[in-house]
Amino acid sequence: MKILSIIEKSKQFWFLLVVLFSFFLLRLPSLFEPYWYGDEGIYQVLGMGMNQGRILYRDIWDNKPPLLYMLYALFSSDQFTLRAVSLVFGLLSIIVFFFLAKKLFYSQSGGNKIAFFTTSIYSVLFGLPLLEGNIANSENFMLFPILLSGFLIVKLYSPRVIPAKAGIQNKNDMDSHFHGNDKKKYLILFLAGLVLSFAFLFKIVAIFDFAAFILFIFFIEFENIKNLFSSIINVASYILGFIIAIVLTALYFVLNNAFFDFIKAAFMQNVGYVGYGNKFIIPQGLLIAKLFVLSLFILFIFSKRKILKPSTIFVLIWLAFSIFNALFSQRPYTHYLLVLLPSFCLFLGLLIWDKRMQKIYLFSLFVLIVILANNFTIYAKTSGYYQNFISFITGSKNVFSYQNFFDRNTPNDYELAQFIRTHTSSNDSIFIWGNNAQVYKLANKLPVGRFTVAYHMSANETYLKETLNAINKSNPKYIIVTSPKNPIPYSVMNYSRIININNSTIYERAF
Repeated sequence: MKILSIIEKSKQFWFLLVVLFSFFLLRLPSLFEPYWYGDEGIYQVLGMGMNQGRILYRDIWDNKPPLLYMLYALFSSDQFTLRAVSLVFGLLSIIVFFFLAKKLFYSQSGGNKIAFFTTSIYSVLFGLPLLEGNIANSENFMLFPILLSGFLIVKLYSPRVIPAKAGIQNKNDMDSHFHGNDKKKYLILFLAGLVLSFAFLFKIVAIFDFAAFILFIFFIEFENIKNLFSSIINVASYILGFIIAIVLTALYFVLNNAFFDFIKAAFMQNVGYVGYGNKFIIPQGLLIAKLFVLSLFILFIFSKRKILKPSTIFVLIWLAFSIFNALFSQRPYTHYLLVLLPSFCLFLGLLIWDKRMQKIYLFSLFVLIVILANNFTIYAKTSGYYQNFISFITGSKNVFSYQNFFDRNTPNDYELAQFIRTHTSSNDSIFIWGNNAQVYKLANKLPVGRFTVAYHMSANETYLKETLNAINKSNPKYIIVTSPKNPIPYSVMNYSRIININNSTIYERAF
């Protein structure tokens, strides 16, 4: 038995080693990409601003929770380093995913075939640029803490085989309740909530994973009205762990006189963002319809909780909330699919594991793929992505062509940054009217006001006026307009047009 156990562990070790190395190879080209992705450009500028003493939201602005910007600040907004950190987060998420799948898809024979299968699918889809896994976005950093929180919960309530000698004839019968003292249970649930709060502080949509895990805990704990109070206590332990880090974060902004800016940017600002794509008959009409469907499904799972296996309940609840999460804002951004990836891969495992429901699962999978295909597009240049990298490192493609592959404006951004670096001193400020904040990073400059891109400045009249006041106060040496299709709304009469770099126009202060 010991020999078999060693062989089994060896299989797991070598499997994980191969999967992790494959993931590393798939992500390797991402470390050498140019500065081209607009959202990363914004994060880079915010990280720079924080390192130079600007208070987040109050002095330098974007509309996500603070942890992503803190990470960028910690690593000096260096894209190579941050992509490497993202890669490490991805590797850690694969390890946790594997052990989560093992716990969920337990086998009487002790085999791990389903865990091997689902982990392989997860690592490939996350490693390829298909879903923008190569970009250091919030979603890339969220998956590890979300999976770790899920693993702690599933391990707490993990099914254990009841031995035949206990008088149970069917070895498939499972005891899904925690066996141990309540203090240990409360501590594990607290830690699970605390871990998930870090995902929330990367992006608020982690609230849907939080809701899914709370419902799973309650569904497993609740038997009847007699144990309602104890079920609520367990859920409360999880909630307490979740809110502590968030409260401490809010306290930081209170102490820095930026609490309202924090609340407005990280939470309130997203209401209008979500409402834009969800208008259907009434404002948020489509969101209400999606919430209604989700609620019906959750009520159905609750009604069937006593006949469903805990693993089935966990996967289905999480999948439902993850679908809602991906479709929440009704925006077609590819990286939104990353929040769906873990539960989707586990659903594929459930399809194999729960043979009684395979036909229903297959039909549901088909419907889900149709819905996602109609709402999202995957990265279409995946094969070209690797060819571009190989051509560049082998010297058969020059820097311009390599940069141009990612975005035709990327070489222009580098040329603009080169001009700024060679024509300004450390005391000179610049103002860019455009949506390519990465130019600030490449030129090692900060914007004159809070906002980094034109679409933030033009969000409302208040922001436009605030930016104008910042321009007048700082009197930048150069005003740069990066797109003729998006004319600057401010007067440049005190500036002279001195040069055009491709589609960008540079104005120099006359006096």
